[in-house]
Amino acid sequence: MASNGSNGVSHAPEGNSAKPAHRFDPDFTQLVIDTMGPNTTPRNRVVLGALIRHLHDFTREVELTIDEWMTGVHFVNAVGQIYTKSRNEAHRVSDILGLESLVDEIAHKVIAENGDIDPTSSSILGPFWSPNAPFRELGGSIIQDGVPEGGRVTKMHGVIRDMTTGKPIPGAVFDIWQASANGKYDFQDPENQTANNLRGKFRANEKGEYYFYCLHPTAYSLPTDGPAYTLLKAMDRHPMRPAHIHIMVTHPDYQGCTTQLYPKDDPWLVTDTVFAVKPDLIADFKPLEGDDKAVLELEYNVVLAPKGYKSKA
Repeated sequence: MASNGSNGVSHAPEGNSAKPAHRFDPDFTQLVIDTMGPNTTPRNRVVLGALIRHLHDFTREVELTIDEWMTGVHFVNAVGQIYTKSRNEAHRVSDILGLESLVDEIAHKVIAENGDIDPTSSSILGPFWSPNAPFRELGGSIIQDGVPEGGRVTKMHGVIRDMTTGKPIPGAVFDIWQASANGKYDFQDPENQTANNLRGKFRANEKGEYYFYCLHPTAYSLPTDGPAYTLLKAMDRHPMRPAHIHIMVTHPDYQGCTTQLYPKDDPWLVTDTVFAVKPDLIADFKPLEGDDKAVLELEYNVVLAPKGYKSKA
């Protein structure tokens, strides 16, 4: 079989009724890839070459129409137009397509060997982390604006341990941030929250222990006034995130863990719109008695892998 050299359709020899092997130009994609110049870095050549190849294969597979292509162009434009310092719509689109969760898994997949305990699962960072959260004293509170209406104060505590030895990790830093009872983070809600409300860093003691007061988390909806929600509607999906607490646990000698913790009774766990829930991140908030500062208790122990640890997975 040979190409006709014009439209890429391969024709069978005369008298043979076999279907064409290619409906579209079989050489076009490689032509586009080959236009990358000699100064393209090796990694850019791999990443961009694969992107072009998959994008072209997708376009041919669905036989994308001109109107559909232009709808996509307008969608990308709208994502950029709605961007602000407190709203990253491109990040949100990546989330609802499961892209950030997949990138996170690739980057942080560590499996213990030889009977070691697996490290605490990572989960997506999300758009609301801040490097400016203050260090607070162990036993302190991240609730700096008073308990909001509907808020339930929780005493959160646990031990941070080495995956390979089970020993505590003194001095590990436990960074926490969460939305308030209205489902908004501090910089989304300046009328009701001061900067760094419901944020804080705590340094584990000599026993690897951390403990402080926070709120029971609240489920909330992603914004419904932008392109990300338009995409969710096109897929007949809801915009809800289950209630969660963000944590980032670090130590100079260990691989850090950025993750999220979820109440076990939250109704959105299975259908989290950003696909970030993992079994070991589901936690049990229990009633607490004998503490006049809190009504609930959450014990959650964190396991870190030493730096340089490589699993065979």
